[in-house]
Amino acid sequence: MTTQSGTKACASCSDRVHIGCNHKKRPVIARAIGLLFIYLPILTLPFVFISAYLTYFSLILVGAEDVKKYRDFLPDRASHRYSMKDQIVMDGSFKLSMAQSRLFWILNCTWYCPSSVGLFEWHAYMVKVVENWWCPFGHSRKDSYTDGAIDQSFWHIYPEEKAKLTEEDKNNPIFTEDADKTGE
Repeated sequence: MTTQSGTKACASCSDRVHIGCNHKKRPVIARAIGLLFIYLPILTLPFVFISAYLTYFSLILVGAEDVKKYRDFLPDRASHRYSMKDQIVMDGSFKLSMAQSRLFWILNCTWYCPSSVGLFEWHAYMVKVVENWWCPFGHSRKDSYTDGAIDQSFWHIYPEEKAKLTEEDKNNPIFTEDADKTGE
């Protein structure tokens, strides 16, 4: 596998994103703009929260139970390696650099990053549940929806509609927990 920079990636890491090997080669201004771009999505987080909660309540209103909650996708606070007292910081020549601030790293590593990742994972999980509920039709990426598996799809709860599904869709364990029992 060849990376975008044209270098040959090792076989054991060919599926990795190559960033560490390129970071120091980038101009300082490019890295500064990249840092800014990391924080601009904070402006969109309220809309993502609204979208996620609308999806959550939509599922509840159509009858879903046992839907995972946002907190299920957040790491336990006790699992964070550093506290404000012992947070490591970067050494550097630029004394006003945020990377030299414990507060910067605590806010990033114990709030922004885990909260953002958790929010997007929760939202993706619920979108998979919605997809499995309304659209129990196979496609080339459907196997990646297993974390949103459901007991029965909308189509499975109506026998006359279930009959229209292909055998693979009728008996897919992602869409129906009866797949292993009857094979109907």
